[in-house]
Amino acid sequence: MKFNNVVIEDFATYLPEEYISSTDLEKMLAPIYERLKLPAGRLELMTGIQKRGVWPAGTLPSGLSVAAANNLFKKGKVKKEDIDLLVHGSVCRNFLEPSTASIIHGDLELSENCTIFDLSNACLGVMNAFVVAANMIECGQIKRALIVSGENGAPLLHETVRRLNSDQSITRKSIKKYFANLTIGSSACAFVLTSKELCPDGHQICGGAILTDSTANKLCQGDGDPNSLFMETDSEALLEHGKILAAKTWTKAKENLAWTNEDVDLVIGHQVGKAHKEIVLKKLGLEQHATFDSFPTLGNTGSAALPTTLILKHENTPINKGDKIALVGIGSGLSSLALGVKW
Repeated sequence: MKFNNVVIEDFATYLPEEYISSTDLEKMLAPIYERLKLPAGRLELMTGIQKRGVWPAGTLPSGLSVAAANNLFKKGKVKKEDIDLLVHGSVCRNFLEPSTASIIHGDLELSENCTIFDLSNACLGVMNAFVVAANMIECGQIKRALIVSGENGAPLLHETVRRLNSDQSITRKSIKKYFANLTIGSSACAFVLTSKELCPDGHQICGGAILTDSTANKLCQGDGDPNSLFMETDSEALLEHGKILAAKTWTKAKENLAWTNEDVDLVIGHQVGKAHKEIVLKKLGLEQHATFDSFPTLGNTGSAALPTTLILKHENTPINKGDKIALVGIGSGLSSLALGVKW
């Protein structure tokens, strides 16, 4: 997979104002912690997550994506009327039908000529949307794509706390499949992709690779509605499959990009937690490379995690022009996508 004419023109985030610390979350779980004699402090110790954001009850994914998009448009570089593709790439959606993108399109008052759809692939939705939009730009089908994600982890978090405290059948062994739920956070982001001709100073998406291991499609499964989500995860098995698939994907991406690990100036991965980051980067041979983490203060924000982290890195310490960035994502199911970006 190679792209010659696609750049990131602009981007923006929308972050929560309310956060739940790992310490406070364990206090909320006091009934099961006391019953199972679980040690306090284990949540932050095992994950490196200090806190995770939550939105107020009733917050819809469309509203989060709209807020992120409006933050992008306020910067003045991109005009709403120039958007001819809108993709909503979140795990979270308002409902099954119609598309959440249709609500976002209406709220943003985008052109009737703008194609819209949702793209759902667990934590890879935004990254997959990058590839779809990039191909459409390369083919000349569109000029500018707005890709958004609005992830709301609060319903999953609160439902998990409720079930863990009320289900007396849960043991120290069986609680493990719910542990990943406690890492989930909330954030929203928006990106605009276009061609080099329309944005010569944009950040070039050079190409990459995508691979799938569907033998792992039962290791993380979630269900519910926007106000009552639940998920079960075999975290250890998922990580084992994920690190192997990510390494294969990165190897293939390097071949397509004609890059080596030495060419990479910065690597941004999916934001699951401390152990996940260290294990995956080591498997890729990138453990000594510069990176940036958002999971300590945001938790795992699904499809918004990797792209939001890229933005926060640039806002924290601006990325140098010409730097080569490896974006390596993993989504349950199991898929891995690696993109090379030249800043």
